[in-house]
Amino acid sequence: MKPIAFARAETVDDAITAVTARPNTVFLAGGTTLVDMLRIGAMQPDNVVDVNRLPLTELEITADGGLRIGAMVRMSEVAADPGVRERYPFLSVALWKGATAQIRNMASMGGNLMQKVRCPGFRDVAFACNKRNPGSGCGVLDGLHRGNAVLGTSEHCFAMHPSDVAIPLTALDAVVHVQGPKGTRSFAFDDFFLIPADTPHIEHPISPDELVVRIDVPPLAYATTSHYLKVRDRESYEFAAASAAVALDLVDGSVANVRIGLGGVATKPWRARIAESMLIGRSATKENFAIAAAAELAAADGSNPMNKFKVTLAQRTLVRALETVTVQIGGHK
Repeated sequence: MKPIAFARAETVDDAITAVTARPNTVFLAGGTTLVDMLRIGAMQPDNVVDVNRLPLTELEITADGGLRIGAMVRMSEVAADPGVRERYPFLSVALWKGATAQIRNMASMGGNLMQKVRCPGFRDVAFACNKRNPGSGCGVLDGLHRGNAVLGTSEHCFAMHPSDVAIPLTALDAVVHVQGPKGTRSFAFDDFFLIPADTPHIEHPISPDELVVRIDVPPLAYATTSHYLKVRDRESYEFAAASAAVALDLVDGSVANVRIGLGGVATKPWRARIAESMLIGRSATKENFAIAAAAELAAADGSNPMNKFKVTLAQRTLVRALETVTVQIGGHK
């Protein structure tokens, strides 16, 4: 690993000044991703700015019933928060299932949104990778494909987005706030993550000198009846083969409102808007759930035999999650 200059920031302005002053500088929060990337050479910054002392630790239910999360709040804090567990249970569950206890205690919420993909082509510098080295090609296009995406892909990249907590956050219409040399900006959660298209190295619509400072979750009354289902090869310390975050509101057995996020199958946290629109006004039955899930996955790329199974698995995962919440609602009556 090459020598790297290190600085520690005490304020947001100091952090932004430090990263702006020297080229090829990155922020360091929990370090649960960055340190790995440095060790294997997948990222090679010249300078690192530690932001762990920044006062971005607010975690509270707002006056309107929403949720405010500072970027430096640890994953474990959000998962255990009573207000989160009561009002947004699928957010809490996604965090508990997202990593080991050690990583949850270190990883920050802002860092989680900015984490790098786990594609073997990105993590192994022996392979070409358009994310790591734009224009170099994809070294696993015809190889190690099992863990990669079937939605939002391009010929240049099909790396799966790895975050668990991002899946309920996209279903909740969260808003990401960033700060940089020119001030603050806000992004709808779905707009904060970019599909690869022909620029897979550009994953977010922000510049390297902008820092995530806060995540806001708007109030959603029926998020109290929600569920996060994660299907993976083993029960612990494993990324999703497919996951679904579902919040559901039923009136007389029909779907009045629904929010759906899909994970493990797309190049970004996937908002299942097609499935949502198909379910509104329909009876909450397994048949209707399956029809909506099939419609959402109709555009999936199942051409590679190694990850073709994800198309079916994602549909079944979504149906099971919807069924689970339907049973929850029945139990609440």
